[in-house]
Amino acid sequence: MVRQVVAAPNPSVAETDLLTVGVEEEFLLVDPDTGAAVPAVDAVLDQVPAEVRGQVEREFQTSQIEIGSPPGLELSSIRHSLCLLRTALADAAERAGVRLLAIGTGPVDGPVPPVVDKPRFDRMLERFRLLVPGPGNNGMHVHVGVPDADTGVQVLNHVRPWLPILHAVTANSPFARGTDTGYASWRSIEWERWPSVAPTPYLASHEHYRRLIQQLIGSGVMLDEGMLYWYARLSAKYPTVELRIGDVCPTVDDAVLVAALVRALVATALDDIAAGRPALPADHHLLVGAHWRAAHDGLEGAAVDLASGELRPAWDLLHQLVGRLGPALERHGDLAEVTGLLEGLRGHGTGAARQRAVYARTGRLEDVVSDMARQTRGEIRA
Repeated sequence: MVRQVVAAPNPSVAETDLLTVGVEEEFLLVDPDTGAAVPAVDAVLDQVPAEVRGQVEREFQTSQIEIGSPPGLELSSIRHSLCLLRTALADAAERAGVRLLAIGTGPVDGPVPPVVDKPRFDRMLERFRLLVPGPGNNGMHVHVGVPDADTGVQVLNHVRPWLPILHAVTANSPFARGTDTGYASWRSIEWERWPSVAPTPYLASHEHYRRLIQQLIGSGVMLDEGMLYWYARLSAKYPTVELRIGDVCPTVDDAVLVAALVRALVATALDDIAAGRPALPADHHLLVGAHWRAAHDGLEGAAVDLASGELRPAWDLLHQLVGRLGPALERHGDLAEVTGLLEGLRGHGTGAARQRAVYARTGRLEDVVSDMARQTRGEIRA
């Protein structure tokens, strides 16, 4: 995790009733000619400008690289940071002779790049062996400030039924090993090989949360707390909740939209907790099924309504969520921007839909890679 994403205890939560938000994004490094993943992280890091180097670091595989935005109250500051970091990293990749892709997993078949040489990663390989998937799984993690850990656990209970539809929003990996997988987010399916990847369970207390972590480590399911890959969790160091359900988003606009929705979801959960409103019950197995459906369909198909257990058009469920989040979006000054970004998303579709549209026109995954590289590069608004 990039250290700059989260902050020390945040007085703004208590003083202004507004929440900080920070974003981590993971990217794939590919050959500019073939589009296959390449083990180029060290070469790219050598080209990263000194002024942003503290917000860039290695990820699990040598074909991956990660950025983290500083936390902020204003979406404009998150947008500026992501644009700046993406542009700097894309330029560094080009100087190193590769391309930077904001994509869930590599679409083009090729050798699997090695894991970064790090003692902890060596231990993970020794224990979990062939669970390491493909050319690299690239996600987006959103951190939102909360007052304390006990409240944070309650927030996790309140947000868990709404995460599948946000999962669908981020779907951005339909191709793998040179073929259409039939899924909108193949990254999600590969990622679920790890035994600690799962929807967050319903938690009775912070003590319950800590006890589960120790039991998972004791059972060998995880090496340490860093391997708690639930779709939402608490930060081990700071008073934040971290939502980690989605593929990395293709554009800065997409990332800003998800960050705004996640912050509003956490803010709405805090409002419900303060008012004594209980979390929506969600059966664990149905929640697992809802996340599978999100990975399969993205926004272009159906989604599971956790309140009724029935399938609904995914966009209907997203509009229901946004309506629920309206007061929190307005309080943070995000409602107008989110409305505009949703209109854009409805027009051009998820990252998965965009990739498939390019492939339908040209029949070439190389063109998909080129288009994703174009979308990845951040543009700073005047």
